[in-house]
Amino acid sequence: MLRLHHPGLDQATSEVLDAYQAEVDTAGNYEEQVRAATQLWRPRAARSAFRRVRAGLVEMCAGAQRCCWCEDSAATDIEHIWPKSLYPERTFRWENYLLACGGCNRHKGGRFAVLDGESVVDVSRRPNDSIVRPVRGAAVLVDPRVEDPLEYFVLEIVDTFLFLPCEGLSLADEQRADYTIKLLDLNREYLRIARGEAYGAYRARLVEYRKERKRRAPAKALARLADAIIASAHPTVWREMQRQYSQISEVATLFEDVPEALDW
Repeated sequence: MLRLHHPGLDQATSEVLDAYQAEVDTAGNYEEQVRAATQLWRPRAARSAFRRVRAGLVEMCAGAQRCCWCEDSAATDIEHIWPKSLYPERTFRWENYLLACGGCNRHKGGRFAVLDGESVVDVSRRPNDSIVRPVRGAAVLVDPRVEDPLEYFVLEIVDTFLFLPCEGLSLADEQRADYTIKLLDLNREYLRIARGEAYGAYRARLVEYRKERKRRAPAKALARLADAIIASAHPTVWREMQRQYSQISEVATLFEDVPEALDW
C-alpha cells in the first residue's frame, strides 16, 4: 500500500459534492444525518456528476485500476476511508474517497478505531447499537490520501512477503501499523503469494532492461521497458525492492548495474 498522489477536483464537481454534503448536514441530529448519509449515497453517487470523481479516483489506483488497499483485485467500489455510517459529515468529501475492490471494501466495512492518547478505541457500530456519535480522536487506520504507509509498515520481501510494522516506531504508530494490516487483512495468503509472484516478475523485467541496456538498445525501447515496470501490479513490491535492495544480493547486483531504476 502506497501514498496516493491524487488530482484535484474541478470547481464544478467540488460544488456538486458540497451540495450533496449539505443535504446530509442539514438532515437533523446526528442519528438523522447517519440515516441520510445511507439513503442519499447510492442515488447521488449514481449521478453523472460523479463521473469526474470516479475518474480522479481511477488515476490514484495501482497498475491497471487495482485496489488502493490490496493492489491485487480490480478497484470497483468508492471506499469511504472514514465510514459514512460513523462520520456522515464526510459522506461526500473528496478527500475521504479511494477506489477499492469489493473484497477489501466488505472486509473493512464500517469498522474503525480512533486513538485516545496511545490507546486504541474501537468505535465500530454493531447492528443493535444505539446510533450515537463516536468519541473523538485521530484515526488509527493509516490514510494513504495524506500519509505514506511505508513509514508505518514494511513488506518483507526476502521470504514471507508479509507486511510488518516498521522497527523503531512509537507505541501509537506501531499500533496504527498493526491495526491497518489487520483491518484490511493485508496478509491474506493469496496476497502474500501474489506479492511473491510480483517480485519475480519485477526482477525478470529488470534483468531484461539490463540486458537491453548493455546491448545499447534505443532510448525509446528502454523507456518502454521502464514504463512497463512502473505500471506493473503490486507497486509496493517494487518500492520495497528499491528501499531494501542493498539487503538482497540478487537485487543489489541489478540495481548496481542499473542505478537509474532506483528513481523509477
